[in-house]
Amino acid sequence: MRWFWIDRFVEFESGKRAVAIKNLSLAEEHLHDHFPGFPVMPASLMIEGMAQTAGILVGEARNFSEKVILAKVKHAVFNGMARPGQQLRYEAVIESIADEAALTSGTIYCDGKEFGKVDLMFSHIDQNMSGLNFPEENFVFTEDFKNLLSTYQIARPAGAH
Repeated sequence: MRWFWIDRFVEFESGKRAVAIKNLSLAEEHLHDHFPGFPVMPASLMIEGMAQTAGILVGEARNFSEKVILAKVKHAVFNGMARPGQQLRYEAVIESIADEAALTSGTIYCDGKEFGKVDLMFSHIDQNMSGLNFPEENFVFTEDFKNLLSTYQIARPAGAH
């Protein structure tokens, strides 16, 4: 089973920027467990939502030819709690991208107000320097994961990759 911490993309600029939303609902079991009687979205799952938004942006920048994994949470800060009935908006920007890795900066909004910042580092594990071998198939970007992009029509200039 694969968990999705974003519902859909609302903006996508290939190789540069992506915006995704997540609607919080009491229908999600994890909200009942964190905290019983006072449900809030765990910060770790908001970081994962940003990682999925930024990771798809980084992966798409290279036509999903690389296996992109979260390598480091460089910075994460939240200003409050996100509760059922609210909407999170993840805005991710690629700061730099190289053969080995990518850096992204992200801002999270809750019901339209700035709510947090999450800066991430991703590794292109096929380019690792340790000599480890990974499976040929892209186990990171499954079809279900890539299909999240179908929620937003990507406009790419001719010749862009």
